Amino acid sequence: MRVYVPLTLPGLAEAHKAGQLGPAPLDACAVTPALREWYLSEDIEELEYAALGRAAQGSLRLLAADPQARPRRVVVAVDVPDSAVSFGLDRGLDPSLLGGVRLAEPVPLSKAASVHVDSEEAEEDIAAAAAALGAADEGDDDAQFTVDGAEDHELLWFAVQEIPNLL
Repeated sequence: MRVYVPLTLPGLAEAHKAGQLGPAPLDACAVTPALREWYLSEDIEELEYAALGRAAQGSLRLLAADPQARPRRVVVAVDVPDSAVSFGLDRGLDPSLLGGVRLAEPVPLSKAASVHVDSEEAEEDIAAAAAALGAADEGDDDAQFTVDGAEDHELLWFAVQEIPNLL
């Protein structure tokens, strides 16, 4: 199963140094039954793109919690056995949890299929979105507009071998 692990650039540096994504448990996103129902599509590429987007939102939350991190969202796509994934994080009505899964064990970076990172040009908008996230969560429409602006930026695709260049 392909899962999308949200990180920051410092988190990616730690994973690269350790050779694994961890420590466990790891919260990630994947194509879950609830995500399928919400997205209303059977196209697996569209569903995986939606899961990647959910992980990018998770990365934004990590950036909001670490204002010292360079404001670029990071998502690592990894392939793990279905048995390594716990579902159930996406139950309920909160759409921000759709696609949420948990990995009980650290994942070797060798299992990564790709890394997705914002471009340098996105940094100003990503920093603004991370700063506005708390107010958006409290219902501020202007802050939500700023947070939504982060989604105007597509994450760039990188091969795992390119991680040192990203750092």
